[in-house]
Amino acid sequence: MFDPREKVALFIDGANLYATAKSLGFDIDYKRLLKEFQGKGYLMRAYYYTALVEDQEYSSIRPLIDWLDYNGYKVVTKPVKEFIDASGRRKIKGSMDIELAVDAMEMAEYVDHLVLFSGDGDFRSLVEAVQRRGRKVSVVSTLQTQPPMIADDLRRQADHFIDLNTLANKIGRDPAERQQRQAEREREEEFDDL
Repeated sequence: MFDPREKVALFIDGANLYATAKSLGFDIDYKRLLKEFQGKGYLMRAYYYTALVEDQEYSSIRPLIDWLDYNGYKVVTKPVKEFIDASGRRKIKGSMDIELAVDAMEMAEYVDHLVLFSGDGDFRSLVEAVQRRGRKVSVVSTLQTQPPMIADDLRRQADHFIDLNTLANKIGRDPAERQQRQAEREREEEFDDL
């Protein structure tokens, strides 16, 4: 599936990957994810796409974005758009599909193999366009959930489908590490209250 001589680029739909990993019951360790794909070829770029709520004082995703930005990922963000729908409900829209597609088409000139971390069927046309340029495309998502997190037409269009569940032990965060960090945070909060 991967040739060690290939130039590889990762394109991570942040919200989609988060939802997929959560549905499978694990958290992504982004350091391990980078290392896993560095071992498969020459990793040229790893892009991470996410929309951010700009007016919040604290965003739970901000520490992750900062860490990714300093540790080998090209982070692409944009502010979410808020609007009121026809029935008066507040809605939030923050799709990064166009940004991801434009970057993938631009990088297709320089890489041999693109790895898309998303199950969004809207990317089928992108995968097909990249393949017309003679590039391989692997798609990472899962069939292990009900309903599956990957659109059938996207899975069929890809040269290779990698079920995220098969990568869990390689790129998943150790649950003990999460419990340890939670305990440290609770101790810090107790100390701050003194």
